[in-house]
Amino acid sequence: MNVNFLEIAIPAFCRGALITLEMSAISLLLGLAVGIPLAFARVYGGKMLRNFSLAYSELMRGTPVLVQLFIVYYGLPQFGLVLSPMVAGCLTMGLNSAAYQIEYFRGAILSIGPGQMMAARALGMSQFKAIRVILMPQVFRIVLPTWANEAISMIKNTSVCYLIAVPELMTQAKIMISRFYNTIESYSTVAIFYLVIIGVMTIIFSVAEKKIKIPGLTIEKAKK
Repeated sequence: MNVNFLEIAIPAFCRGALITLEMSAISLLLGLAVGIPLAFARVYGGKMLRNFSLAYSELMRGTPVLVQLFIVYYGLPQFGLVLSPMVAGCLTMGLNSAAYQIEYFRGAILSIGPGQMMAARALGMSQFKAIRVILMPQVFRIVLPTWANEAISMIKNTSVCYLIAVPELMTQAKIMISRFYNTIESYSTVAIFYLVIIGVMTIIFSVAEKKIKIPGLTIEKAKK
């Protein structure tokens, strides 16, 4: 591999990796902000809220994220809303992630069962307080392994944003290829960066899952 290529490419890929992580974090937080309320609305909301949550989830999960990205970045300007590539990418990825997070959190809520909510209401708690104080701590513990997969997928999915010129890892690879004409070296280096990032994230989530796990809260696998 060309030494001159490495001297220029490694700093560029590091900048791209930081932007990839920034996009992933913003998108995941947006997904949480939208997904959690809609998940609880799906379980405890009225008919209109349940139908809206279901329709949103099916629409966003049933269409390719690339189509959604192009609608946000190229379509919204027709209505006078022009977004920068970074904002359009984070918005699209976040709203798409929210649809999946609705299902993750809904499954976690349903796994707790209705008994705890009924007991909390019998003690005089409002539904909102019961959700905040009793259900949410349990839901986060139950959903963490699945949510970790969403976070890892998000890091990889942000690569589609190179199509709207967000300067993340894949965009940096395209720039290096146009400059040095070394496709294999550029994409191989990007692959190594993704492997390192995802490996570190996997370790972090694995440690976090063990730290917050409460014996008896989840069903343990029977020993063979």
